[in-house]
Amino acid sequence: MSTLSSPGHRRAGGKRPRPRSRAAQVSGSRIHDLIGDIGELEAAGGAGVLHLTPEQDLEISNLGKRFFPKGGYTKGDLMAYYASVSPYLLSAIADRPLVMKRFPNGVGGMSFYQQRAPDDPPDGVRVESVADEGLKTQRRLVGGDLATLLYVVQLGAISIDPWHSRVQSVGYADYAIVDLDPGPRASFRRVVDVALWVGDELDHLGLHGVPKTSGSSGIHIVLPLVAGTPNETARLVAELVATRVAERHPRETTVTRWVQSRPTSSVYVDFLQNIRGKTVASVYSARATPEATVSAPLRWSELRPDLDPRAFTIESMAARMREVGDLWREGMRKPNDPRRLLGDARRDA
Repeated sequence: MSTLSSPGHRRAGGKRPRPRSRAAQVSGSRIHDLIGDIGELEAAGGAGVLHLTPEQDLEISNLGKRFFPKGGYTKGDLMAYYASVSPYLLSAIADRPLVMKRFPNGVGGMSFYQQRAPDDPPDGVRVESVADEGLKTQRRLVGGDLATLLYVVQLGAISIDPWHSRVQSVGYADYAIVDLDPGPRASFRRVVDVALWVGDELDHLGLHGVPKTSGSSGIHIVLPLVAGTPNETARLVAELVATRVAERHPRETTVTRWVQSRPTSSVYVDFLQNIRGKTVASVYSARATPEATVSAPLRWSELRPDLDPRAFTIESMAARMREVGDLWREGMRKPNDPRRLLGDARRDA
């Protein structure tokens, strides 16, 4: 098992009240102890009981299984990583339904999506009945506490994929996402260029966005929204930004939905991830890549030609977060109000 340390905790400086988060905070000293406990259980055979609190235990197993072939990281390393970033991650996914893509044997093995919570989750794991876009109600795992987070890892999920809305207000999005997805012949440098063009459009429209690596080959631009913003409005905001970028840069970008119709060297500027129930990898989420890369929030000034998304891994993120703090929380404190923007766009149409 690799040595993974806690990043330490730093504090960063409408229509409908924003729901109170149920994120459960755990002390830094307890996180440090948990990381050590996970390492000891892995060394002792890879299975046992993790004592999260004096009142709460979680059975875990197969910690020594190699989950990431290139980096050599194990399931135990992944669990320790999520414990280490939980002071940051739990608030980002608090009260949000989670969709799992499970890799029982790690990256490269068989995988499958799971929307529904297991029938008999451990005590302390949060499960709620939530309806998706098709109004199908299912019992779903809901983020915000350490037991649920580590249970998701125990089930073999690598990425943490939350809804954009919370269980208290599933019809309202907390943010919109512009997802930059490169074609097979588009370099990451081109993705960076497109992200900067998105930033230019946001400046022109008077909007604020938070860039983050997707953890794979793309970049996400996240636009925090005021409380009470309907999901459809979030989609319209993302669509407005995406189409303006595609109109200004037609050779390098596309908003064409069908993969077969997209130029292979273009970057797909995707605004359709904003439909209720859609998910993208959370900030600070690990991804199912051989190197165990992470979706890392960025400063706009970091969007340079030499930016390498492979630099952000479950091993390197602790040092980065000690250096830069919680860029996500800082950026999300400045929500956009789309009502004026969409009103102006309709008048100009």
